[in-house]
Amino acid sequence: MLTVARIRQRPYTCPMRNEAPMKTASLLVSAALLLAAGGAQAQIFRCTDTEGNTVISNVQQGKNCKKVATDPVSSMPPPKAAPAPRAPSPSGFPRVDDATQKARDGDRRRILEQELASEQKSLEEARKELADQEAVRNGDERNYQKVLDRLQPYKDKAQLHERNIEAIRKELANLR
Repeated sequence: MLTVARIRQRPYTCPMRNEAPMKTASLLVSAALLLAAGGAQAQIFRCTDTEGNTVISNVQQGKNCKKVATDPVSSMPPPKAAPAPRAPSPSGFPRVDDATQKARDGDRRRILEQELASEQKSLEEARKELADQEAVRNGDERNYQKVLDRLQPYKDKAQLHERNIEAIRKELANLR
């Protein structure tokens, strides 16, 4: 009968002091696995005794018991589903040969690299404009919120270019 109740903790003393700790650890792990494997197949009940204490057991003890687990639980992950087969192209659909597709991919990469260089240059300019504006203090901006409001469009412009650069780099990484 497997009954789980209160567990007392005792200080660990190794029964075999001369034996290697790894061997003892492997024996403990093996024993735990054997116990866990045997317990996984059993039915588990949660019972409440007359004093109101909850006892979890593999044996039904009295009328106040409810079944907690009935089916064995698999520790293996489910098999991965095979990828869906690609739908065949319609018979009248134009096919592109490999050389043409490689040329198109090369053109796409070149265009994206040009866009990346352009966005990086625009980001540098936007950061320079932001730094220039941060250095300027107008006499009518005694309230710091007015300064922040004036600088916000410059910050937004720099953040836009940063997001564009990130998106272009992601697109370049997805190329074949």
